[in-house]
Amino acid sequence: MTWREPLERDGFTFLRNVFAPEAVAAALAEWEEITRRHADDGAVLTGESGPAYGARNLLDLWPGVVGLLRVEPLLGALLDVLGAHAGVVRVLYFDKPPGHSWALPWHKDYSIAVRAPGGPALFTKPTVKAGVPHVIAPQSVLDRALTVRIHLDDMTPDNGPLRVIPGSHRFYNQTNDEPRDPVTLECRAGDALLMRPLVTHASGHSKTDAGLHRRIVHLECAADATLPDGYEWKWYARLNDRGLGG
Repeated sequence: MTWREPLERDGFTFLRNVFAPEAVAAALAEWEEITRRHADDGAVLTGESGPAYGARNLLDLWPGVVGLLRVEPLLGALLDVLGAHAGVVRVLYFDKPPGHSWALPWHKDYSIAVRAPGGPALFTKPTVKAGVPHVIAPQSVLDRALTVRIHLDDMTPDNGPLRVIPGSHRFYNQTNDEPRDPVTLECRAGDALLMRPLVTHASGHSKTDAGLHRRIVHLECAADATLPDGYEWKWYARLNDRGLGG
């Protein structure tokens, strides 16, 4: 498996050409209809005068989004890494619309969506995002998780591509990362990036005159349907089942 070695070594890998142009176009059309119907929902993030640049709670807004992961070779890769009980636990949407770009500094993805606060031992810093409780998860949970970023546009040096630190997924705290040169990722629409949550990553602004989107469906998957300390996932959609789980 040519994709598995870099995932284990570097914490990220690409599956190329997972979705044909027709499938990408269909996903974009479906998402545009979702945003039209939910334009006033606080989970759809828009600027004062610009288009949607992101959205939360896609498992509520667009339950069918799970179907994007139930195609080969993507489904087989996820089940191979996470096991037969793998499920989707949170889905986000990102865009850098022309004229309304944004950037993120170096960080790791620690936050998970839960039903309600549980015990205080392993999970910390409870917050609420778009009406959904979130907590910071420990490494024991995040090491059994995998993020899939499905690219609906080409990602190029012109539209604020993702930058990553190879191997940083082995360390919970960013300050402990080994000194490694960052890598700038590029891909085509229809490619899927598999990435461990603890990979240190960042992205910059799109070039002012690029006129490009950078639309991504960001799906967070976990190996286990249950969480320790009395917590429950807010969502858990089994990958090898139909519909949403509890």
